[in-house]
Amino acid sequence: MTRTAPIADTVTLHVPFRVVKRGGRKEMQRPDGAPQLRRMDSALVRALARAFHWKRMLEAGEFATIAELAEREGIASSYMTRVPRLALLSPEIVEAILDGKQGPEVTLAQVLQPLPVTWGEQPQHFR
Repeated sequence: MTRTAPIADTVTLHVPFRVVKRGGRKEMQRPDGAPQLRRMDSALVRALARAFHWKRMLEAGEFATIAELAEREGIASSYMTRVPRLALLSPEIVEAILDGKQGPEVTLAQVLQPLPVTWGEQPQHFR
């Protein structure tokens, strides 16, 4: 096989993106209008798993108080009082988080804030 044209030493590739801070870390984001890829937020998924696990433990009577559970888990009680709220998220929001389809405004810090209890009001909370 013979080459008819020389191969360039340098190739320049233009990839449009911007760097944004999200949940205390930097993330690359595609430009507006470009299809967004699924992006699993591991901290958010882990917090969801903990919330449902701790909720089951409390409901089963394994621990009498959240403080007792926090001590056993080695977690600060202030964090322990906020995370179980995630078990009150609407099924649609939980599914979006697990599928990596949540919007950029849905961060762990955001969902740890007090939320509306009714599922119908929750989507407006994240806009």
